Amino acid sequence: MSKRVFTSFAMEDKTLRDLLIGQAKNENSPFEFVDMSVKQPWDSAWKTHCRTKIKGCDGVLVIVTENTKNANGQLWEVKCAKEEGIPIMGIWGYQNYSATLPSELSGVRVVNWTWSNISNWISLL
Repeated sequence: MSKRVFTSFAMEDKTLRDLLIGQAKNENSPFEFVDMSVKQPWDSAWKTHCRTKIKGCDGVLVIVTENTKNANGQLWEVKCAKEEGIPIMGIWGYQNYSATLPSELSGVRVVNWTWSNISNWISLL
């Protein structure tokens, strides 16, 4: 059975999100992704819809880059997932990259972006 994974990313990192979704399209992928990219200005209706999508997922996978600290939408998604008790894991957007994490990611495990790291985490959901 496929697991539903919500992807959280800064809009500046859309290309990385596209690469991740491409990985999920492999026929041996054990998961599917839910894309809730902010296409309209933020409003409470978007937040309500996004919260519903997050609650319907087995986990939230956060793509972490230097853009994350300023990505209000992404940071809200992480906060929402924590409030809803949805498991969260972060992946570094770039190999061997690490940075000081924003407070919203406190307590969130962030690992290198590898197929095995992602699939091992998803298998535990």
